[in-house]
Amino acid sequence: MFRALSSTTVRWRPLEGEGLEHLTLTKIDTTDGAVIRAVGVLIGSRGGTPYGARYRIDCDDSWHVRKLMVDTTDGRSLHMRSDVPGEWATARGTPLPEFDGCIDIDLAGTPFTNTLPIRRLGLVSQSGTARLKMLYVPFDTFQPVVDGQHYTCLDDFRLYRYEAEDRSFAAELPVDEDGLVIDYPTLFQRLSPETI
Repeated sequence: MFRALSSTTVRWRPLEGEGLEHLTLTKIDTTDGAVIRAVGVLIGSRGGTPYGARYRIDCDDSWHVRKLMVDTTDGRSLHMRSDVPGEWATARGTPLPEFDGCIDIDLAGTPFTNTLPIRRLGLVSQSGTARLKMLYVPFDTFQPVVDGQHYTCLDDFRLYRYEAEDRSFAAELPVDEDGLVIDYPTLFQRLSPETI
């Protein structure tokens, strides 16, 4: 099992180009129940275009995403909410039915969002492969799209296989006791606590 979540800070760097992510993950007790909050700051580049962004993802205590906020340093923003798992709306409540069935999100510039389905599903090696519809946010356009992704547990609570539904990309992702990615082959590497 993953350990009970406490306040955690991690950093990753991209393996290509320059960049850095600083993430703080906390559990907050509110009158409406527990909120798992991830706040990250990213700098990097995608397709040769540099970006700087700050994101906040709020989940309930079962790791269902409830709010997503991404703001870039060049003035773009994306704010969405999911009051019911698999149903999305703008921050003001306008329904976004094109994302029906997407429970988890995937932000292109961070390995953190791999943690969301890993923690929510609690996959073990006997679970088989979970086939998911993700709300994917590319960091070049910041226009969300639906993306098919598959997750398989290879070693309980330690190693997971991620695969794009179109089979264009796959990676084995070792995770720590919080379910956070330690190494993302060809894309990201976690920095040791001593360098934070």
